[in-house]
Amino acid sequence: MYRTDPTVDPDPCNAVSLTADGLLAPRTELAGIAPGGAAGAARSVDIDVTAPADGTCPQAWQVGARLTPVIGQTSGVVALQDAPYDTWVPVTGAELTLPEAGVYEVIADMQGGVIMVGSVSNAILQARLFDVTANAAVPLSTRSILLFAATPADGVTHTLHSNASAAALYQVAGSTPIRVEALKRVDSGTTTAEAVWATNFRFKKVSD
Repeated sequence: MYRTDPTVDPDPCNAVSLTADGLLAPRTELAGIAPGGAAGAARSVDIDVTAPADGTCPQAWQVGARLTPVIGQTSGVVALQDAPYDTWVPVTGAELTLPEAGVYEVIADMQGGVIMVGSVSNAILQARLFDVTANAAVPLSTRSILLFAATPADGVTHTLHSNASAAALYQVAGSTPIRVEALKRVDSGTTTAEAVWATNFRFKKVSD
């Protein structure tokens, strides 16, 4: 009867070794960051790892996760009185940069005002979100802030104010500036003192 013993040659880091204090068995140590620290700017969920005290047995490691989505907000205003009709104009101050790749909820709370002199047909103020890098409007973000179909031909001046929110879920591949734009339009008649405010323009990352 013959016996063949297999060759055992484990990697030193995986082998049991004999020391003056007894057998030393390999183990895996978890590495992490201190609670409250950010593991990286490219993720919206960060993992915290707390190591056990030295000499404890058995060793208990604490592992936790927390949401850390990037956010931002600002505001702005633009006067449209001197702007041509049917022309998109940036709202001064209402620009934010989505800092990293991911999907964002982007919302602009808008207010608008216009003065109409005499008979006016379809006085409109609109707002939209605009991707500066792509030089294109953010899809599904255009909103009508104000739409007044007609005023009587009575020579009376009418002042109107209204509000709306221009919003969208928007995915970007990297750092991307987004701004709010506004537009005025009228089918007939005269409007004046048109203005649009982005009272709160904000973003929140919702997915990596």
